Amino acid sequence: MRSISFHHRLILAALAGACLAFASPVMGQESEDGLEIGDAPAILPADPGNAGEIERGARPSSSTGDANTLDRGDRDSLPPVTKGAKPTADDKSEELQGINIYLRMGAPLPEVPPEKPYDGKPDEAYGAFQRGLFLTAVDKALPRAQLGDPAAQTLLAEIMSRGLGVKRDLKGAAFWYGQAAQGGDPSAMFKYALLLMEGREVPQDRAKADEFMRRAADAGNASAQFNWAQILVSGTPGVRGLTAAMPYYEKAAEQGIADAQYALAQVYSALKDVPPEKKARAREWMMRAARAGFDTAQLDMGLWLVNGYNGPRDYEAGYRWLSIAAARGNVVAQNRIAHLYINALGTGPNPVEAAKWYVLSRRAGLKDPALEDFYLGLNEEQQKQAIDLANRFRRI
Repeated sequence: MRSISFHHRLILAALAGACLAFASPVMGQESEDGLEIGDAPAILPADPGNAGEIERGARPSSSTGDANTLDRGDRDSLPPVTKGAKPTADDKSEELQGINIYLRMGAPLPEVPPEKPYDGKPDEAYGAFQRGLFLTAVDKALPRAQLGDPAAQTLLAEIMSRGLGVKRDLKGAAFWYGQAAQGGDPSAMFKYALLLMEGREVPQDRAKADEFMRRAADAGNASAQFNWAQILVSGTPGVRGLTAAMPYYEKAAEQGIADAQYALAQVYSALKDVPPEKKARAREWMMRAARAGFDTAQLDMGLWLVNGYNGPRDYEAGYRWLSIAAARGNVVAQNRIAHLYINALGTGPNPVEAAKWYVLSRRAGLKDPALEDFYLGLNEEQQKQAIDLANRFRRI
């Protein structure tokens, strides 16, 4: 169960801006608060009002084998893998590849690893819930919930909050979440903390909410770990807050929370005293967040690649990530990709396509004098084509 409040989403946006704001164009400078300040990317998402030109530079080879790049390179020239043999007219088989190499060696396929035995008692309530038998789940969970079983109380609260097989009852769900939270269930503590923050179904209590969020995070709930990190950053801005939040971002990121992966990439990039082995993983975490579909990470991943920030420069991979973010409606990505088309970075020059992306970003309120001058320099037919493409654009 992953849930991130709007308030904490705002904190994440502020965190990204803060981390990027620490990157000054002055080489080798260090700020007084202990943050490392390196070369700022030529394209910065932190200040959409300044849509300056893309930095040009020596373009590195894309055939280095870097697993983080998206270049197809020599891979396109490889023959397709044949999965298994196919009988031919003379009863011979095509060359075997992949797992069937075992057959060519005359060895049997490896045995499937045995399942680990489970000695515990099956939870009939959760089993019914997983099979969609919600009323059965309620019947089996309710007696246990009334006797103080936190797991059963959490299950009952989840069923009631979502109206699964029963009438939706947010007040009743809040009651059972509260009971389960008091009993120490990590998921319930996280859910109840959110309820206490919102103050709709239960009286608002920020101090109590923070306590349950911290306890849920320490108990291993991934969403709580991310949210508690956000609370630490919000409550203590600067190096101290980021340093205190970093372990929680790390734990949430390892459990697959894309927001935490993005935040961790920014924190690793911004903090001076982060160990080198962690700093070296900043781009990896940004890539994982981008691959998880987090459009802000897709934007920043594109910018990092185009500008050679926290790793080698790769215009083509940067173009692809910016294209994904732009197609999903990210306004800054739409603005930046217009520059890529104009300067032929990572893609061929295409004035109409550049103008299309500029029109879309300008309609969303992002001004760019350089792109405005470019657009006005196009002939009437090109402008018409660009507007038509912009009118037909649909976010994916």
